[in-house]
Amino acid sequence: MYLKKFKLKRRNALVTGGGRGIGLACAEALSEAGAHVIIADADIGVAEQGRDILRGKGYAPDIVHMDVTKPTQVTEIADSLVAKLGHIDILVNNAGIARSETPAETVTDEHWLNVLDVNLNGTFWCCRAFGTHMLKAKRGSIVNIGSMSGYIVNKPQEQSFYNASKAGVHHLTRSLAAEWARRKVRVNAVAPTYINTPLTAFAKSNKKMYKTWIDSTPMARLGEPHEIASAVLFLASDAASLMTGSIMLVDGGYTCW
Repeated sequence: MYLKKFKLKRRNALVTGGGRGIGLACAEALSEAGAHVIIADADIGVAEQGRDILRGKGYAPDIVHMDVTKPTQVTEIADSLVAKLGHIDILVNNAGIARSETPAETVTDEHWLNVLDVNLNGTFWCCRAFGTHMLKAKRGSIVNIGSMSGYIVNKPQEQSFYNASKAGVHHLTRSLAAEWARRKVRVNAVAPTYINTPLTAFAKSNKKMYKTWIDSTPMARLGEPHEIASAVLFLASDAASLMTGSIMLVDGGYTCW
C-alpha cells in the first residue's frame, strides 16, 4: 500500500532548471518513480546535457527551452505541452540564481531585479501557467525549491536579495496552497541547506566561508542533490496527499542553532 503511493506512472512532470544540480537530481528521481519528465532550462545546451545523462541511465526525458523570467513564453509552453501530452501533473520550480557576496548598500537595481525575477517572479509565472491547467484537471502537485535562507540570514556572505527572494517563494507557496487546496492542487516547497552544486562552488575557494558553513551545520557537511530530490519526490507523490502549504526544511540541522 505505502510504496505504491510513491509511484508516478502515467504522470507528466516538468522540472525547471532541470539540466544539472538539484534540478537534474529531481528529474532523475521522478523518472525512476515512473513519471515522464520534461527538463526545462533557459540554456538548451544544459538541458541537452541533462537529457543525455538520464538517457544513459535508461530514462527518456524530453527537453524544452524555457526562460522562467518570460511569462508569455512560460504560458505558451504550458499550453503547448498540455495540448500535446494531455496533462501536466507535477511541476518542480527549481530554476534559481544566487549572485551572493554583495553587501546590501552596493546592490545595483539590475542585481536586485535579476535575482527576484528568476527566483520569485519565475516561480509565480510557472505556478500560474501550469497551475491553471492543473486546476482545470482538478489534480496536480507543485513543489517549489525555496531555501533555509527564507528562514535565516546566512553568514558570512551578504545576500539580502537572495534571502528576500526565497522568503517570498515560501509565502507564495503557502498562499497558492490556501487558494487551491479545495480545487485539488497541492503546493509545497523544499528549503535546502547548502548543497554541493555549481551554485555553491564559489565557497570552496574561500576557506573561512566554507568553514563557517560547516561549523554552523550540526551534520557538519554540505547536502547532496539527491537528498533534496528525495524530498521533492515525496511531496510530488501521493505519499504526501495530506500536505499542502508545507515548507520542508532539509538543512542538516542548520536552523536548529
